[in-house]
Amino acid sequence: MEGTKTTKGAGGRKGERKKAVSKSMKAGLQFPVGRIARFLRNGRYAQRLGTGAPIYLAAVLEYLAAEVLELAGNAARDNKKNRINPRHVLLAVRNDEELGKLLQGVTIASGGVLPNINPVLLPKKPTATAGAEKSPQNKSPKKNWEFHL
Repeated sequence: MEGTKTTKGAGGRKGERKKAVSKSMKAGLQFPVGRIARFLRNGRYAQRLGTGAPIYLAAVLEYLAAEVLELAGNAARDNKKNRINPRHVLLAVRNDEELGKLLQGVTIASGGVLPNINPVLLPKKPTATAGAEKSPQNKSPKKNWEFHL
């Protein structure tokens, strides 16, 4: 008789309980949908919260994180490094037009600044007209002065 014993499920139901499937897994996301929903509720941003709002927000945050990480990884590879550091994140964000606009007022700690030299400080390059004036065709021939005593 012990083999036929059924366990009680949640809410007094009889039978096996199904394995829990998270909202993130249902949405196909890595970011925690349930935690974002809790933050939205506890933050009191609005009186009511739709069921799709935390899913959408989690998807947007995951996309932004993936974009920044991809660009930072490329910056790290350009610098021959295997590990992303804050400098690589800063270079990735500032060199991307849209991310730079999004994070315009953000300071990234230990990120440094973009390499930039004011063009005024660079040495002057000879222009096309200046180069033509110094060409040997326009120079007067050297005169050989001989002095006889």
